[in-house]
Amino acid sequence: MNIRLPIRLLAATAVTGLMLTSCSSGGSPNASGSPSTTPAASSPAQSPTVSASSAPSATTPSGTQAPTTPAPGATAPAIGPGRLQPLWPFATLAQAQAWEREYHSGGHQPWHLDPEQTALSFTRGYLGFREIDRVSSRNVRGAHARIGVAGSGAEGGTAAIVHLVRFGTGPSAPWEVVGTDDTTLSLTTPGYGSLVRSPVVTGGRITGVDEGIRVQVRQLSSAAPLGTSCCTSAGGNNQPWKQSVSFSGARDRVLTVVASTGGHVAEVERFTITAVRTG
Repeated sequence: MNIRLPIRLLAATAVTGLMLTSCSSGGSPNASGSPSTTPAASSPAQSPTVSASSAPSATTPSGTQAPTTPAPGATAPAIGPGRLQPLWPFATLAQAQAWEREYHSGGHQPWHLDPEQTALSFTRGYLGFREIDRVSSRNVRGAHARIGVAGSGAEGGTAAIVHLVRFGTGPSAPWEVVGTDDTTLSLTTPGYGSLVRSPVVTGGRITGVDEGIRVQVRQLSSAAPLGTSCCTSAGGNNQPWKQSVSFSGARDRVLTVVASTGGHVAEVERFTITAVRTG
């Protein structure tokens, strides 16, 4: 499944931060729902990361090339209210820059420079979808990467196309997950980057047969989900689905909402994510 995410790129000026534009399963960010201030920088220790030794080895399709790096001094996409949101593995630009310094001084966690490893680590480690363990497609253009992830076996089709961007500028800026590209399973409500409170109503569209949609709310600083709702029956051709999920314990400014379905050949066969804000 080639999952697709609508994106509106903004003209970016040369800055040292991650400069991204609107990215979501459901279109433009809700400017009125976005906070007027950017998240305060926190230390890298506050954000859980996967060690280089524990990051899963990506099984890449034949003919793929080495990770692409933007030209030194190239402008990266913009991040912040009304723009792309940092979901994983860094919460702030300060954290990404701290990793860069550690990498240059001692080669710390080099997998941050590989969009395939980052996409798989996000899917398996952060979302907990351990059965999704290989890369099914790869598209890297400048500071943007779209990596297809899938389960093993002949019937393990692409579960999602993970959208990543360079968090910063220069050849050693790490990759950051900002969303997914959606087609047969989308998450359009709440709007990407919008302000939410518990409970939050989620929804989108799905194509499939006898599907059961599970929704979770996650934050970077917690290993366990903040809330889970399961399962809404859905199916048909591009049919709407809707589900409410309650959550508690939110501390981070940006949360990940993930909807998944499966049960035919694997527990998780497709998933989609969006980013929301708490303040």
